[in-house]
Amino acid sequence: MTTNDRGPEGGEHVEIVEVGPRDGLQNESTVLSVEDRIELIDRAVAAGVRRIEAVSFVNPKRVPQMAGAEEVMAGVRREPGVSFIGLALNRRGLDRALTAGVSEVNVAVPATDGFCVRNQGSTVEEMLHALADMDKALQGTGVPLSVTVSTAFGCPFDGEVAPERVAEVVRRIAETSAAEIALADTIGVGVPAQVRELLRLTAQAAPGRTLRCHFHNTRNTGYANALAAVEEGVRVLDSSLGGFGGCPFAPAATGNIGTEDLLYLLHRSGLRTGVSSSEAAALGGWMGERLAKSPPAYLGRAGNFPA
Repeated sequence: MTTNDRGPEGGEHVEIVEVGPRDGLQNESTVLSVEDRIELIDRAVAAGVRRIEAVSFVNPKRVPQMAGAEEVMAGVRREPGVSFIGLALNRRGLDRALTAGVSEVNVAVPATDGFCVRNQGSTVEEMLHALADMDKALQGTGVPLSVTVSTAFGCPFDGEVAPERVAEVVRRIAETSAAEIALADTIGVGVPAQVRELLRLTAQAAPGRTLRCHFHNTRNTGYANALAAVEEGVRVLDSSLGGFGGCPFAPAATGNIGTEDLLYLLHRSGLRTGVSSSEAAALGGWMGERLAKSPPAYLGRAGNFPA
């Protein structure tokens, strides 16, 4: 383990939201057992991750990889300071999430109708109304809400997405109690100039809210986009161990940026995450063994530098 394995002491902190147990697994042909998913989450916590998108409360007939969400939540080790995020797309999912004892609820609101209809069975307007209803239901529970704007950088069905469209969706989200709003490049089409523009518009549309970014490396721009986001002041980034991930309802939406590779980039740039890059790389390899495929991330193959 190198001295900078978790980032340099005194470096500005960037928070990693580990999405491997949800977004990393939902598009894989191999379905991991509840026990393996619990082990994945527990080992991520041991590596230093403090926020984990652990489960998705969706219909298991549509996304069988996410079946057993309640069992996963019942089995993970609860530690002080560790937050388990559950994805919910409707009121039923929210009710399940609260009963299962998630620490946070994340709701995805696409920027485009084409994706929203195929992924969530509703228009964006209908989804915004559903979000408002879920927000009301969360009042008094003590469970915070975050919202991800999917297809913010481009849609597999509707094509280019106007920045003004994204800003309007963000403005509507800002009418809720959501403390954090994430911009997601669901199909990995974004570039740094786009990241900068959308983040500036988002900050104007939702002043005072924490901004988070979620990138895919489909066209090899994900890490450049992550660095651009950090340069714009974003201090919360999603990533997936091993670089696994994708969306079953978005054609050619390949893996998320890999946690271990993102850690290397951030740590070598003088930023601290508190997450062990060597342990993350080992865990990415562990996922690859269980999924019977090589991790798209590189750090597990190349190793840290200096070694």
